Amino acid sequence: MNKRIKRGLVIIIVLVVLGIIFIPRLGWFSVKSEIPDAVPRKGSGVLTVEGVVAQNSHSSNGIQVVGTMLANEEVELVAEIVGKVRRIYFQEGSYVRKGDLLLKVDDADLQAQLSRAEFQRKLLSEKLERQRILLKRESISREAFDQLQTDYNVLEADIELLKVKISRTEIRAPFDGVMGFRYVSEGSYVQPSSKIATIVDNSVLKFEFSISEKYAARDLNGRRIDFRVTGSDRLYAAQVYAVDPLIDIKTRMILLRARYDNRRNELMPGMFAKGTLMVGGENEYIAIPTEAVVPEMEGKRMWVVKNGKAASVPVQTESRDEKNVEVISGIQVGDTVLTGGLMQLREGMNVSVSLKR
Repeated sequence: MNKRIKRGLVIIIVLVVLGIIFIPRLGWFSVKSEIPDAVPRKGSGVLTVEGVVAQNSHSSNGIQVVGTMLANEEVELVAEIVGKVRRIYFQEGSYVRKGDLLLKVDDADLQAQLSRAEFQRKLLSEKLERQRILLKRESISREAFDQLQTDYNVLEADIELLKVKISRTEIRAPFDGVMGFRYVSEGSYVQPSSKIATIVDNSVLKFEFSISEKYAARDLNGRRIDFRVTGSDRLYAAQVYAVDPLIDIKTRMILLRARYDNRRNELMPGMFAKGTLMVGGENEYIAIPTEAVVPEMEGKRMWVVKNGKAASVPVQTESRDEKNVEVISGIQVGDTVLTGGLMQLREGMNVSVSLKR
């Protein structure tokens, strides 16, 4: 037994020795580093990039803006009373006139109440006349007559209330316009605030857009704006009629609206539009190539050069044309703004700028 144990130990020792000698030569346990090449530390190299020097530009063509076309009037029609829809008088997409009857809710119960109240009023009116004669003869007290007069006045008020309720069973067009989709059918039950349909007046459209607060001191009412809508090359013209008296504290922009005569129904509410607002005089602004803008979740940024190093700064811009944007804030005249190689830039990286001309 001892011989077998000794023999087994000898075999194990021999195998271990052979493993130590031959396995490293086969490379089975050699470990290759999976660590990638180290990224050069900031400032360890110089990156050559393209850029421009911010300068003032001048334009007398107006301000480039973008906005949305809005309906002149748009109302969501809702039911004002509980009841069953007796009849619908309009078709989806049809043109209606102001005051046209659009929908009728069943008012049979209210009409019955009104008839009863009017009959009671007639009887009470006759009784009131008789009591007035008796009061002159001092056959009844003033208190009894006043109570009867009060009952008559309450009944009159009840009749007027019933008439108001009956009028609410009818939904009429508040203005000339086109009917949208309807959301009820004849025979369905409605209650106050139940949506019936939408009516839209497209005869005039409003072009809503924003411009920088730096134009706040200018008189913009009555200014012309030339614009185009998506899908059309035709140039349209509108006139500014309203300027928001408040500046948006988040965007530092002023909201304006211009009126466009749309009697031919060429345009529709909701359309996206680009235009040029004619403000008069010569405008001075900083124009930077659009490729310099880096959009982020928090806003827009640009890369500039400070003491030979790249620095990212937040900016506010407006559209100027297809090649350039107008910088409202964040960039000063004389700043070197980077336009190429932006994806490789890191904060504080040494850069060599090849200026565009």
